[in-house]
Amino acid sequence: MYLNILNQLPGSAVKYCINPLCEARENPEDAENCLCCGTPLLINGRIRLIKPLRELTEDPHIYVEVWEVDDAGTKWDTERRHRIMKVLKWGSPKIIEMFERESKTLRLLRHPYIPKSTTEDYFTVTPNRFPLTLRCLVMDKIEGVNLQKWIESNEKITQKQALDWLQQLVEILDLIHHAEFFHRDIKPANIILQADERLALVDFGAARRITDTYLAKISATGGTSTRPGNYEVTAVVSPSYTPLEQINGKAVPQSDFYALGRTIVRLVTGTSLIRLPTDQKTGNLIWRDKAPQIDKPFADLIDELMAPMPLQRPATTEIILQRLKQLPEKNKIYRITKSKIFQGSALTVFLILGVLLISKVLLPVGANILVAQGKSAEGLNDTLNAQKYFDSAIRINSQVKNYIARLYFDKASRSTQNLPSAKKYYEISLQYNNQDADTYKNLAFVCQLLNEFECVITNYEKALKIQPNAWDVHYGLGTFYDDEGKNDLAQQQYELALKNNSQAIPVMNNLSRLKNLKGEYDAAITLALQGLPRTKDSKLQAALYKNLGWAKLEQKKFSEAKEYLEKAEELDAHRADVYCLLAQVQEALNDNDSAWLSWEACLILESKQPEVFRWREKVLQRIRLKPPS
Repeated sequence: MYLNILNQLPGSAVKYCINPLCEARENPEDAENCLCCGTPLLINGRIRLIKPLRELTEDPHIYVEVWEVDDAGTKWDTERRHRIMKVLKWGSPKIIEMFERESKTLRLLRHPYIPKSTTEDYFTVTPNRFPLTLRCLVMDKIEGVNLQKWIESNEKITQKQALDWLQQLVEILDLIHHAEFFHRDIKPANIILQADERLALVDFGAARRITDTYLAKISATGGTSTRPGNYEVTAVVSPSYTPLEQINGKAVPQSDFYALGRTIVRLVTGTSLIRLPTDQKTGNLIWRDKAPQIDKPFADLIDELMAPMPLQRPATTEIILQRLKQLPEKNKIYRITKSKIFQGSALTVFLILGVLLISKVLLPVGANILVAQGKSAEGLNDTLNAQKYFDSAIRINSQVKNYIARLYFDKASRSTQNLPSAKKYYEISLQYNNQDADTYKNLAFVCQLLNEFECVITNYEKALKIQPNAWDVHYGLGTFYDDEGKNDLAQQQYELALKNNSQAIPVMNNLSRLKNLKGEYDAAITLALQGLPRTKDSKLQAALYKNLGWAKLEQKKFSEAKEYLEKAEELDAHRADVYCLLAQVQEALNDNDSAWLSWEACLILESKQPEVFRWREKVLQRIRLKPPS
């Protein structure tokens, strides 16, 4: 039904109709509206369907069509290019929710190997004379071949390639999981191999946000895939790649690791997973005999990824990346220790290493020996003995003071996960060099994170005595007062920072935000407009556009506010304040469906800004007061 003679004419171009109920969807290139049903062929004022990427069918159980499209671009992105568009023809509320979730997920995730999509890439279309609402999602086209097709014409991959591909995929998952999502449908068909040998991950229709609410739902259920307990959780199942907990509607982030491990097994064995046996006692897949090129340490990691129970798998992507970093050395040691050459000459090797070690220890003299001993003691967290060695070294050679101060400065800078330790090391560093403004500044910042306010002010003031015109110190002190809600003192410090560095864009941004809080909207706009052309940092640009949108919202210039806030979202999709403001603008423009999606993002994204908490409280108060339907 969907084929017509236009496709058989050599060199003829076709415009497709988006209406799935249309009886003749191909149209000549010069047509503006479908010749059969009258639906406009230019969609949303910018998009033309080029060709279907899945077979078109009238099967009512096939909900989604996938098209390659010619996208003429938007106001914010004027580049014309070929992209991908999914069209949801119809479906249950759950299917519609999954479709909308994919749009939101792609907007929030920003990675070169994940398809990019923006707010303007999700919209609805109503065909001419048909009571049908089509939901459209446009995303960047990632060129390449999916690994399912690639496997069909290639041999099993080497260990080196497997390590490289697993590393790439875990790095993509690291971003996804840190954005509090998990994919739920990793398999070769959803992985694209590009011409530069880089992998991309696609199809986020099954992605879920990791929230306390979601985890509460799955933990309190009986484990069925349709309606567990009092909650409905959609189970997404890809045979051979989906773990049991996900089949039971209880997917967790570690479910992605199971699917990833099975994907690697498919690639290194060159064998369909259905043909691989399973150990009846452990439930583990038996595959190593089909992949002799994989060393035991790497095979152990793959098996751990595919462990039957989520708690048996690595807890986080960081752990997997750390294991991957260690693997080449482990594999090398494994191969060496298994060799006859190693086993026949181990004693000789150990003797040589022993001589080299003794020589290296005996060579340093004087202060260098004491510094080395101090570094060794410090490496064991024996700070008391370390300082004894360092003090003795200084008595021999006072020139080592700055070296020791820098050593503790560097150690403090690495203690990002242990703020009390960072504070201690900065303080020790200052004992050896009390004229380093950077150390005072960093110590003040650590104290700020520890809520030790006197320490903050004291150390910023000491830094300013050494460097009175240091704009970044004024900026740091300004952020401290800002966090404390002392807006006048914060503004004073920001203005001093700008006086010493008129190009300090972060200062302009923070000062613009303060002007909005004070109701000085014209001043906020001026500062933001001054900052925008001076930075190429997308996150700073997003913050400045947010300030512009905020000011325009308060001035009731809603269309301008919407443009600025949507640009901010496009540049940085993880800012809660952007969504809180955008929701208010959308409500003012009576776009309530979009407003609710924005409020949802406002509520779940992380933020420490007091205005975000005020906006959240207002919307939650409205929800609590809303009468039940």
